[in-house]
Amino acid sequence: MLAIDLTGKRALVAGVSDDGGFGFAIAKALAEAGASICLGSWPPALGIFTKLLERGKLDESMRLSDGRKLEFERIYPLDAAYDTLADAPEDIRTNKRYKETGDFSIEGMTRRIEADFGRDSLDIVIHSLANGPEVKKPLLETSRSGYLTAVSVSAYSLISMVSRLGPLMRKEGSFLSLTYLASERVIPGYGGGMSSAKAALESDTRVLAFEAGRKYGVRVNAISAGPLASRAASAIGIIEKMVVYCAENSPLTEPLQAEEVGNAAAFLSSPLGAGITGTVVYVDKGYHSMGMALQNAPPQT
Repeated sequence: MLAIDLTGKRALVAGVSDDGGFGFAIAKALAEAGASICLGSWPPALGIFTKLLERGKLDESMRLSDGRKLEFERIYPLDAAYDTLADAPEDIRTNKRYKETGDFSIEGMTRRIEADFGRDSLDIVIHSLANGPEVKKPLLETSRSGYLTAVSVSAYSLISMVSRLGPLMRKEGSFLSLTYLASERVIPGYGGGMSSAKAALESDTRVLAFEAGRKYGVRVNAISAGPLASRAASAIGIIEKMVVYCAENSPLTEPLQAEEVGNAAAFLSSPLGAGITGTVVYVDKGYHSMGMALQNAPPQT
C-alpha cells in the first residue's frame, strides 16, 4: 500500500494559536503520518493556548485516529512581523503579552530551534501566517501602513523564514504556505491589501522554489484553500457568507473541511510530493475552476 510516512521527520507549523484553523489541521495530519510537531504561536494568544492545552480543554480535538494524542515537541513564541527582536518597537517588546516570551522574532525562533535540536533538524515548515489589520476596508480606502503590514506579515514572512530556517533543513525538506483565490480573482470584502499579499506570496513561492531549491535542496509550494469559518478568518467579517457562496457554486457542494487541507499538506510535505515545487495546489472543492455563479435552471418544456 502506498502510504504517507513521515516517521522520523520534524515539522514546524507556524501560525497556530487554537484548534480551529488550517494550521492546526495540518499539524494533526502531519502527526497522523508520524512526524513530530513544533509550533510557532502568536504571543498575544500563546498564554491562552498553552493554558487550554494544560487543562485538557483541547483533548478531544487533539485525538488522533489511532487513539494517540497529538503532542507538541515545542511551542515557540512567534510574531512574524519582526525578523529580529530589534525590529520590534519598544511598546511591543515591553507589552505584558510579549515581554515574558523572550525573543519572539523569526530569527529568535530560528535560534531556539537550533539550540533545541541542532542543524539538520527540520524537514517540514508550514507557513500558516496572515494578518491584514484593515482587511474589512476596500483597497481604495486602505492606508499605506495597513497595506504594508498585510504584505509584510502575510508574504514577506515566508521569505524571512526560508532564508533563516533553510540552513536548518535536511535535504529534500519542504516549505508550504497557505494562499487564497483573492490573489487572482476579485473577492469583494477581502480588502486591506490582503489580495495583494496573497498574490505576492504566490509569486514568491515560485522564486523561492528556484533559489532555495538550488541553495538548500528543499521544495517550496503553496495550497490555495477555500474559505473556512475559523476564528482567525472571522476578522474578514463575511466569512460565513463566503463559505455558503462557495459551497453553492463549486463542483463539489460540501463546505471545505480543514482536514482536507491538512491531508493535502501532508502529501505535499512527504516524499510522495518529491517532484512538486514552485506550485500552487487548489484545495477548494473546485471553486477556482468556475467562471460564473450558478444560475437557476431553466424551466422544463
